[in-house]
Amino acid sequence: MSAPLIETRELWKVYDQCEVPVVAVRETSLSIPHRQFVAISGASGSGKSTFMHLIGCLDRPSQGSLMFEEHEVSKLSKKQLAALRNRRIGFIFQSFNLLGRTTVLDNVALPLAYQGVSLRKRRERAAETLGQLGLGDRMRHLPNQLSGGQQQRVAIARALVTRPAILLADEPTGNLDSDRAVQIMLLFKELNEREGITIVLVTHEMNLASYAARHVVFSDGRIVSDDAVRAGGNGHGYGSSEGVS
Repeated sequence: MSAPLIETRELWKVYDQCEVPVVAVRETSLSIPHRQFVAISGASGSGKSTFMHLIGCLDRPSQGSLMFEEHEVSKLSKKQLAALRNRRIGFIFQSFNLLGRTTVLDNVALPLAYQGVSLRKRRERAAETLGQLGLGDRMRHLPNQLSGGQQQRVAIARALVTRPAILLADEPTGNLDSDRAVQIMLLFKELNEREGITIVLVTHEMNLASYAARHVVFSDGRIVSDDAVRAGGNGHGYGSSEGVS
């Protein structure tokens, strides 16, 4: 049996604010296998976004173990962490974070520049990725010439262009109406089922969490529920978290 893509054991994240420690994540053990679509939900301040930042190597844990593809993250240098984020992790946020004066094509191609890919090749790969997401006719447009849903698809294409092992999406539908939000969730589901891309989605909307195969709920920095989702499950196997409290 292959090792999980991500595995945390007794993970803690504590922030020191005004000399009063704030515990954002506590005693969190979770295993995420390859090819799984996981939704993480919880109230504001529950620790869900902090946990995503930890597994996305945007922040370091205060205590505990975080394994990413069998690499212990705490032992990686800043340079190694940056390379891991750029090559193996795709990030999607509520704000599209597109460059307003740059074409859709070059917005999507940008992450490849940090990998040293030539301009011609990165534009070729960006065009291919945009075509796969139904945006082949929008490549020369500027972001403000697109709808909100189209801009989010561009942001997803930008996350996919490096061919990452995992997509981390933090409230990616927060700026969209309900119809466009459903379209984005269906796209995630298709990418997971057709391309086998591991997806971790943070959302506070329970109806959107149902599109994932597994639903993990945080409260007060801990996992309080970890279940397979029957509606929208994709059959990749769910696994279970260890040390759930």
